[in-house]
Amino acid sequence: QVQLVESGGGLVQAGDSLRLSCAASGGIFSTYGMVWFRQARGKGRVFVAGITSGGGTRYGDSVKGRFTISRDNAKNTVYLQMNSLKPEDTAIYSCAAQRGGYFSTSDYAYDAWGQGTQVSVSS
Repeated sequence: QVQLVESGGGLVQAGDSLRLSCAASGGIFSTYGMVWFRQARGKGRVFVAGITSGGGTRYGDSVKGRFTISRDNAKNTVYLQMNSLKPEDTAIYSCAAQRGGYFSTSDYAYDAWGQGTQVSVSS
């Protein structure tokens, strides 16, 4: 089973940028669809972005035009570039992997998650 480790979170001000990383090990990374979800305090996980093994992408409505997901198969890593951050982006961001190259926007489709990285955006 693939293991995932997220990094890159922090405390920033509204309008700033952050880049999150998710390093994978224990599987053939290039064959996985990869996703980012986020969970704000007291709420459920919400789909943020996903990327197929072929590079196709999809975004949640609240982040379209501000966030960009990408992957580097040579480094077994998926990234989430977050620009124009807003206080409502504050959450724990977690990545997950799905076999078969595609991804689901529903969190119940995944059974392996990283530990998450906290993103806090002040106004």
